[in-house]
Parts: sequence; structure tokens; C-alpha cells
Amino acid sequence: MRKNIVKDKSFGFALRIIQLYKFLVDEKKEYIMSKQLLRSGTAIGAMVRESEHAESKADFIHKLSIGLKEANETEYWLELLYESAYIDGEQFTSNSNALKEILRLLVSIIKSSKQQ
Repeated sequence: MRKNIVKDKSFGFALRIIQLYKFLVDEKKEYIMSKQLLRSGTAIGAMVRESEHAESKADFIHKLSIGLKEANETEYWLELLYESAYIDGEQFTSNSNALKEILRLLVSIIKSSKQQ
């Protein structure tokens, strides 16, 4: 059985986001943006998981496209948290780099699925 890289990476990213959420709530007492980050950052992997049992190719593409939208939203929240000084450069860069890798994978999968 082939390893599902985007599934593994999006799950690992969700775990990172949960840890960042805990930090933001416990240490920074930030509750609004952190909740949005938690929701969108964990939704990426959820949509990847849903795509595994898609009813059709169109459904597969649709579910991954929603995951891509959630990833884009997550990128927004990370940037906003960084620019507002809730997270430092290291936290931002580390999470942003992991997210960009997932974004590239999702775009690639969606494009190749549309061409088949």
C-alpha cells in the first residue's frame, strides 16, 4: 500500500496547530484568532481524509479544493498572528513552511486529478 504523504503531513500539521492553539490560549490569552486558526488548520487534514472516500472524481477534487481553501485561510491567520506579535518569527516560519508544503501538495494533486 502506498504511503499517503498529504494525509500524513496534514495530520502532523493539525497536531502542530493544536499545540500552537494551546500556547496562544494559555500563554498569550488570545482566544479569537487562535480559535479560527485551530478550526481552519485542523480542517485541512479532515478534508484530505474525507477525500479518501469520495464518491466520484469530482467529489474527490471538491473535497481537496475545500482543504486548499482551509489551508489558505490558515496561512492568513498565521500571518495575522505574526504581524500582531502573538507568535514570534520562529513559530511563524516553522508553521508557515509546513503549511506551504501542504499547499503545494494539494495544488499538485488537484491539478493532476483535473487532467486525468
